Amino acid sequence: MGLFKDYINQTRKPEGFLGKLMLNGMNAGHAKLADWGLEYLPPLSPERAADLGCGGGRNLAALLRRYPSVKVMGVDYSPLFVQKARKMNQAAVHAGRCTVTEASVLTLPMEADRFDLATAFETIYFWPGLEACFCETWRILKPGALFLIVNESDGTDAAGIKFAKIIDGMRIYTAEQIQGALEKAGFHNIRTAHHASKTWTAVLAEKPEERK
Repeated sequence: MGLFKDYINQTRKPEGFLGKLMLNGMNAGHAKLADWGLEYLPPLSPERAADLGCGGGRNLAALLRRYPSVKVMGVDYSPLFVQKARKMNQAAVHAGRCTVTEASVLTLPMEADRFDLATAFETIYFWPGLEACFCETWRILKPGALFLIVNESDGTDAAGIKFAKIIDGMRIYTAEQIQGALEKAGFHNIRTAHHASKTWTAVLAEKPEERK
């Protein structure tokens, strides 16, 4: 159990040899989930998009393909993930369409009212205070911009509960809990989708034109 627990805990912030093993599998392992979640987005033509907790950069690449004129910024607090994401999107980085920065979601290194879209795939489990991080996400989005959250766990499934007990600092959330934190942060028009046969959940929220 010791080695297994050490390996599984690399999900939170990969480091060292075990972290490298973990990140090599995460891009592929979450691909179907991410693609399912992206289909929940309405037709968009964003100029700038941010992937928060971008991991190994697979979903940065998906955003670049989906929106040919977009500029994307990835943020992750794991140096290994940042390195992997830059390497995976090397051509887009060199072309000036992609940047990847090491930072916490609690203090994003972006200007206010800057992005048309923010995404968060399989990451909010580890965010340091959901409402505070959602407020920071709200800050960087333009009025009318969208925020998409995609989770493998719906907050009630046995597998999610099991791993939350094993992985340090992990907390799983129901769609209702996510919606409540989004509303407190100032988002509205919050919509939720559930996969027909899996515990996958997508939550889409909008930054209003004017904060009430």
